[in-house]
Amino acid sequence: MFVRKKRNRSGAISIQLIDKSHGYRVMRTLGCTADPEEIRRLVQWGKQIIESGDGKQFSLFAKHSKQDHAIENFLSQMRNSQIRTIGPELIFGTLFDRIGFNVISENIFRHITIARLAYPTSKLKTVDYLYRYRGITMSVQNLYRFLDKLSSSYKNQVEKISYEHTKAHLKTISVVFYDMTTLYFEAQDEDDLRKIGFSKDGKFQKPQIMLGLLVGQGGYPIGYDIYEGNTFEGHTLLPTLKKIEEKYGFKNATVIADAALLSKDNLANLSKAQYQFIVGARIKNESKEIQEEILKKAGNLEEADSFIIKKKEDLRLVISYSTKRAKKDAHNRKRGLNKLNKRIKSGRLTKENINNRGYNKFLKLSGEIKVSLDEEKIKEDQKWDGLKGYITNTTLSAKTIIENYKELWQIEKAFRISKTDLKIRPIYHYRKHRIEAHICISFVAYSIYKELEHLLNQARLKMTPKRAAELTHNMYELHYVLPGNPKNKKIPLKMDPEQQIPAALHRLQLKGTRPC
Repeated sequence: MFVRKKRNRSGAISIQLIDKSHGYRVMRTLGCTADPEEIRRLVQWGKQIIESGDGKQFSLFAKHSKQDHAIENFLSQMRNSQIRTIGPELIFGTLFDRIGFNVISENIFRHITIARLAYPTSKLKTVDYLYRYRGITMSVQNLYRFLDKLSSSYKNQVEKISYEHTKAHLKTISVVFYDMTTLYFEAQDEDDLRKIGFSKDGKFQKPQIMLGLLVGQGGYPIGYDIYEGNTFEGHTLLPTLKKIEEKYGFKNATVIADAALLSKDNLANLSKAQYQFIVGARIKNESKEIQEEILKKAGNLEEADSFIIKKKEDLRLVISYSTKRAKKDAHNRKRGLNKLNKRIKSGRLTKENINNRGYNKFLKLSGEIKVSLDEEKIKEDQKWDGLKGYITNTTLSAKTIIENYKELWQIEKAFRISKTDLKIRPIYHYRKHRIEAHICISFVAYSIYKELEHLLNQARLKMTPKRAAELTHNMYELHYVLPGNPKNKKIPLKMDPEQQIPAALHRLQLKGTRPC
């Protein structure tokens, strides 16, 4: 007897048991499917039937029928509550332990952090998720009581754990990247922390807070701080640096920030505090003399060329040129001017609603109400296409300064991950300590997210952490009791090939592999 696979007209594969002892007979059709995994299962089933037989095919099938009946009877007694979702704990729980967050003995911290990674949603939904998918009962009141004490009891501890893990990754923290973002609330009322201010999320009518984040190379988290929603972001850099430096004691790191942090006071204060820095420059706001020098030296620049202009107080202005940036500058200006032209022709653009922001700077007013484009200003602006500036007090080469600044996208990525994958916003809390707890949990979740990203890259697996998180949703474990044995048992269900990728990382963790 052997197993035969036969394709039918529809393209599906029929799995049959064939007997050749007395002619060529189909003894039984085990199933018909086009699913490769199901085909493999049916073939394996057929082989098991053949191996367990004693040559009496009909008694063989009768025996198997009894087995089927017993299995079906057992399965009919199963309840939904006996199926647990184990993926989030299997993957993210292992990383939680690996980084060291398990020193926090309260399991509620573990559960809400893992839920933030796997099912980022409101705290009420987190309670529902834990009960429905993990069989963990947690009251909303207990969750909020934990949030009330998280910031005061554990915040410094979890930040220290995350910092030490980042330090282990990077060996030395020689370069840090700082940026600020806004997080809005689904509320209308302001208070001591939540203020209406300039919103990077475009939610100008909603109260918000400011979140300052400091990361190392590769986007690994170092620390964060929270500020009132109407705080000028330029005033947050030095306080955040000093707080984190006092906590962890790292010294002589070069600070990299974008042009939003550029001000004379900021640069002077950073230099006075003996910080080295690289900050994005607004080269069109430089003095007339420096602007003329920039345009004169930039006349013959080619792709990736750069030069340095010395400024006062040991500052240097580095200028680089990129053809890609030049094309982008030209494209953006053309698009902006096209919009302006349409508004001019429609007659809806008048002197009253004109400001000097954006591409409105190219408008020219003549007579009483005549509005037109200033072609001379447009030609002048074209001279700056492709130029980018950096202000620094370091002695690094222009090439090294530019390369370091380019890594600033890592912190932009960190904010994007926090706002999309981890859904840190909008925030529904209104009590200050619960807001701080929410940010703390999101910071811990980001640390775990970065560790997962590191392991995927280390193993050269083409999978994003977001996709890995999605795959954990359908990793199940079956809890059961056998009829003749009252002891509770559990067994993980077989994973499909894609799910086995993050599961393989879990096994790598168990072997004790440490970061490179």
